[in-house]
Amino acid sequence: MSAGRLLLVDDEPDIRMIATMALERVGGWTVTAAASAGEAIAAVRADLPDVVLLDVMMPDTDGPATLAQLRPLLGDGVPVIFLTARGETDHLLALGAAGVIAKPFDPIALPGAVAAITAR
Repeated sequence: MSAGRLLLVDDEPDIRMIATMALERVGGWTVTAAASAGEAIAAVRADLPDVVLLDVMMPDTDGPATLAQLRPLLGDGVPVIFLTARGETDHLLALGAAGVIAKPFDPIALPGAVAAITAR
């Protein structure tokens, strides 16, 4: 049984690979991975996800700016969870994020953290 469709947006290939494996194998998610804001927008237009996991620090368009571009396409019903190595939780929640997961994350615990945030 699938947990749903999750869009993972992170510029680091290793993070995308590890997180995708954990989310699919442990969490039962169907994951679409994107390396940039442009890829994320194209992915959302092709298939609306149930949740977005979005890196904060990306080279061309950062996570908050990517969220601003995605929100009109996602609407208010799709939770966005930020992944960040910085302690900026309050700022990110103020932008409308459903939650924040710290990097580095435990791959085995990642699906449970996503589930806990989306269950709120």
